[in-house]
Amino acid sequence: MKRLLIRPGAIGDVILSLPALEAARAEYTEVWTPRPVVPLIRFADRVRAIADTGLDLVGVVEGASTAALEGFDSIYSWYGSQRPEFRDAVRHLPLTFFPALPPPPEGIPRIAVPPVRPADFAVIHPFASGGHKRWPLENFRAVAERLTVPVRWCAGPEERLDNAIRFDDLYELACCLASARLYIGNDSGIAHLAAAVDVPVIAIFLATDPRVWAPRGAHVEVLTNPRVEDVLAAAFRRLR
Repeated sequence: MKRLLIRPGAIGDVILSLPALEAARAEYTEVWTPRPVVPLIRFADRVRAIADTGLDLVGVVEGASTAALEGFDSIYSWYGSQRPEFRDAVRHLPLTFFPALPPPPEGIPRIAVPPVRPADFAVIHPFASGGHKRWPLENFRAVAERLTVPVRWCAGPEERLDNAIRFDDLYELACCLASARLYIGNDSGIAHLAAAVDVPVIAIFLATDPRVWAPRGAHVEVLTNPRVEDVLAAAFRRLR
């Protein structure tokens, strides 16, 4: 059985889907996903960036080839479920479509990293995909000043923050996060990444529904529209 799993979406979307993706493994499993999350898919026989497959042309460009989809006995797709033109173009293929929203909790997402002894520092990532999801940077700075452990600030390649640690490869970032005692951040993919390597996480939610989008794990604490004092109290609980 050759099975293809197509999972688009942001970092957190894909991480939340990891248990469902892994449960769908077959004798041979290939995964197509956005390029940034390719390094995080560790269970598949092959992983490809969606942008490299030509999938985004199917149903858009007349005559776009579906050859890359041929040869699979089964295709599970979180891509194109709401695009009639795509569904029509692949109607001859063995596709099963799934909704884009994360599945109900079916397990805790896990990303295996080399074992490491936690070091005495916390990571703060004060960014998110939209401004409506970002707790004020000055609040993060106020928290950092009062923590009892050193803070390492984290930022993406294009996020502006002086003296921040940065990784182009999300798996390398996961390995770094795994050595921290605590992670503090907004509703973002990096919070999901920290939770998936079993770091204690304080996730700050401002606008989105944590019942759907919160990182999952035994060591995750979600705070909704918190004050600085609320975040500090949660941090001290986790650092005991």
